[in-house]
Amino acid sequence: MWTYLLIGITIIISYRCFKSRLLFNKLAFIPYRVWKNKEWYRNISHGFVHADSMHLLVNMFTFWSFGTYVESIFSYRGFSSIAFLALYFGGMIFASLYDLVKQRDNPYYVSIGASGAVSAVLFTSIFFNPWGKILFFAVLPIPGIVFGFIYLAYCQYMARQAEDNINHNAHFYGALYGFLFPLLLNPGLINDFLAHF
Repeated sequence: MWTYLLIGITIIISYRCFKSRLLFNKLAFIPYRVWKNKEWYRNISHGFVHADSMHLLVNMFTFWSFGTYVESIFSYRGFSSIAFLALYFGGMIFASLYDLVKQRDNPYYVSIGASGAVSAVLFTSIFFNPWGKILFFAVLPIPGIVFGFIYLAYCQYMARQAEDNINHNAHFYGALYGFLFPLLLNPGLINDFLAHF
């Protein structure tokens, strides 16, 4: 339920931002403005803004693919729907903390997109089903745990290159948050994870 609602809200706000640069600038993650103007809402609002239709499609398709699964797992495990929202928005916030500090004096730094939150949901799904298949490059099915290691290594490598406009730090820290999040709900779940090996 929450997956579909969040996708719907994100699509509406993103399309409004496609047509309004003013709204885009108001919602985007700009650490300099967060600190200077105390615009803390940007730590969440940026997750509802995307650069273009392809950026939006990739994020929302990935979120739909794993969000519905994680919601069903949380329900089966007896976690409230608040837990899913804490995963999504917590991932969004945690994914931004590194750049919130690093870029606080850079008025030109801008980041948008739900990638941190989506990475969190994806890695929570890997926690619960590490051998479940994930399509590598949308073609080759590989175990989630293998995908996870490749994904984290790739994010770190690309973050050091800094040659594109993708916030690889957000992907990395969102993923870490998502993998550890189930243990915040119930530390005993580590036994369930280890039982897969």
